[in-house]
Amino acid sequence: MSDDDLFKLYSQRILALAAAIPHLGKLAEPMGAASRRAPLCGSVVSAQVVAEGGRIVQFAQDVRACALGQASAAVLGEVIVGLDLATLERGRDELAAMLRADGAVPSAPFQGYEVLLPARAYANRHDSILLAPEAAIAALRAAMQG
Repeated sequence: MSDDDLFKLYSQRILALAAAIPHLGKLAEPMGAASRRAPLCGSVVSAQVVAEGGRIVQFAQDVRACALGQASAAVLGEVIVGLDLATLERGRDELAAMLRADGAVPSAPFQGYEVLLPARAYANRHDSILLAPEAAIAALRAAMQG
């Protein structure tokens, strides 16, 4: 990867998102929690939720990932409160398709993932980008089962 490629990949918008991740921290009394790790790079995202009626009403995340993983967590954090499992799974699936199969930018409320379009060309970064939605989905499932 050339320096020019890295510059394009880590755009100012991605770096700004990575520096301002919403909902960082922990919840006092989470109903569900989960962590996901990308084996290739070692990035880890942990999520905690409180759910009511199958929807997330409180959310917290701990993000130890590259700038792309952090940007993904920021995009998700901006829209996650109020979402249900089906919507989160759709967003995750659309994000994966955008990255891995030249799919469209995810539909609302996940259109903010458009900022990560340049990451399509870097398959080794895809798992890190998908950590935040994967952890959130797993945390919500845990909350719904508990």
